[in-house]
Amino acid sequence: MLAKYISEDGTELEAGQIGELWLKGPNVMLGYLNNPTATAASITPDGYYKTGDVGYVDAQGNFYITDRVKELIKYNGFQVAPAELEGMLAAHPKVNDCAVLGVFMPELETEVPRAFVVLGNGVQGGKEMEEELLKYVEGKAAKHKWIRGGIRFVEAIPKSQSGKILRRVLKNQMLEEDERLKKAAHPLKAKL
Repeated sequence: MLAKYISEDGTELEAGQIGELWLKGPNVMLGYLNNPTATAASITPDGYYKTGDVGYVDAQGNFYITDRVKELIKYNGFQVAPAELEGMLAAHPKVNDCAVLGVFMPELETEVPRAFVVLGNGVQGGKEMEEELLKYVEGKAAKHKWIRGGIRFVEAIPKSQSGKILRRVLKNQMLEEDERLKKAAHPLKAKL
């Protein structure tokens, strides 16, 4: 097997740099049956399969997978891995569980991270708790990774039976809540 990490512009990355994992070998598929478009999108002309996994290789040649390309948040040209922010938040002593999604902010014209947090027993959500968690992440993360989309406190993070975060379910819940908040902020008024 051959493996390498590739940047968004298609160049091979050095050890420690984060990119998409590409694989090549006799066990990699030749393409999708009767679907040349999908084949062209996932297999390079020289036979590398674009896995969709994001990670890096260390100086000793060990490969690490940290996230998925589809889950990356694109903030002003930077790529932000939700799993990295989730790891930071999960390390906070008042956080039981969390998930991070990208949300588009029209006023910034870009995606920003938004966190969904399940707090520990007896810990109350609210503005003070949100500020504490935001400052906690700002003290650990590069500025482009800050949680600019805010924090929503939830009862549970939707997960599959294997424990994988169901991001699509969470995103739908977020959109429904955003719509409810929008309607509550601007109720319809009847003219008499």
